Amino acid sequence: MSKLQKFLKSLLPGIFLFGFTVGTGSVTAMAKAGADYGMGLLWAIFLSCAITYFLINLFGKFTIVSGETALQAFRNHLHPAVGWFFVITLTAHVCGSIIGVMGIIGNVCYEWSKGVIDGGIDPLYFALFFVAVVYLIFLRGNTEVFQNVLAVFVGIMAICFLINFLVLTPPLADIAHGMVPNIPEAGSDKNSFLVVASMVGTTLFSGLFILRTTLVKEANWTMADLRIQQRDALFSGFLMFVVSGSIMAAAAGTLYVQGVTLTNVTEMINLLEPLAGPLAVTIFTVGLIAAGVSSQFPNVALLPWLLDDYYGRKPNLKRPSYRIIALVMSGLGLVVPIFNAKPIAIMITSQAFGALVLPATVACIALLGNRESLMGERRFSLFTNGVLLLVFAFALVMSYLSFTSIIATLQSI
Repeated sequence: MSKLQKFLKSLLPGIFLFGFTVGTGSVTAMAKAGADYGMGLLWAIFLSCAITYFLINLFGKFTIVSGETALQAFRNHLHPAVGWFFVITLTAHVCGSIIGVMGIIGNVCYEWSKGVIDGGIDPLYFALFFVAVVYLIFLRGNTEVFQNVLAVFVGIMAICFLINFLVLTPPLADIAHGMVPNIPEAGSDKNSFLVVASMVGTTLFSGLFILRTTLVKEANWTMADLRIQQRDALFSGFLMFVVSGSIMAAAAGTLYVQGVTLTNVTEMINLLEPLAGPLAVTIFTVGLIAAGVSSQFPNVALLPWLLDDYYGRKPNLKRPSYRIIALVMSGLGLVVPIFNAKPIAIMITSQAFGALVLPATVACIALLGNRESLMGERRFSLFTNGVLLLVFAFALVMSYLSFTSIIATLQSI
């Protein structure tokens, strides 16, 4: 294996995490922020990606030093109930994500197909196709296959959104101004605080950090690989910032300057065409599909991974019970096109679990990372603990904003 091949292979875990994080939920949140506030909230993307890098690196380092994954450590050194808390809440979160992702992909493809076939193609057929693709790849049954497939989809997604950025880029002065932290004034139909919360929430997903430790252990990284682990984490965080910023810029360069608001990403297909042309719409659609499909692979496999991790078993996605679990979870992607409904209650529950898990995740790694019996001389430093405290406080604020949004949504049902 050449040096270049080794270098690229060392980045696969980071690419995997990037594909897991940047899905249709992220695209929707970033596009809405760009449409409503231009580049004014670019700082929020940078902050959430910086925190993501910090936590990815910290969790990876914990596993290299202690020899245990996060879930194993939660079970063994805190309480088995803590481990089950993460298994249950993260599974509930991704179930809601599966429903939403495939619903959006089906609807986006339907809107795009109207320009090719009179009346378009029913969203159910698109959802069935992508559900089948994801499940068939799951049947291949190992992380290496997932990483390679995700690398392809992530590459397609990144290229598409970067092309859109180059075509629709807003003025550089607006981009620079967006890096200055501020909360834009909101009109009667906008809530900038909730937009910030949704942007941060789609990036800072606790399952990302817990799964990171599994990937590090499977990669057999040792103390000699600490620098490689850090580089991989930095690459993942950098990709998140560039692609998320590109999505925001595409919306800011078109919808924001026209004063057009956005309630869901499906609308962007129709809104972009008169402003940017059919090619930009096609590129955006392909990028969105790649984002959705790339996040579905780890969504479907997350529960089997968590169960093997919890029980300290070598990951084996070919277990018959796991194939049944994956089939059921994949089937959730058909809920929206079959029932032609918006799964509000399920998505609300998913968001509630997501809001709960992040502060708990930060608190647990802080407790374990300061144990001399686990970390020895590499216990978390005063600086690391200080940053963790700030991240914990930030997570609590974001949780509060998320719950206020959930309550408002429940009241409107």
